[in-house]
Amino acid sequence: MSCGLRDVLSFEEMDRPAVLVASSAFEQAADHQSAALGQPDIHRVLVGHPIQDRSDEEVQQLARDAAEQILFELTQSAA
Repeated sequence: MSCGLRDVLSFEEMDRPAVLVASSAFEQAADHQSAALGQPDIHRVLVGHPIQDRSDEEVQQLARDAAEQILFELTQSAA
């Protein structure tokens, strides 16, 4: 989780919009880590957990379901 958060922060420091996409099981960790890094309002999209034992088709559906929210968060990051 912290690597993904740091990547998002690095992109945003370069004025490039970014969104953390993570499993919903890591919501609390994302809250704590983003606050500890001084960015409690980091843009994020959480997808259903678990991920590792889903089929390729199920993971693709998770991505399709999250795409609109990811685009929204990216455009909010850019605003």
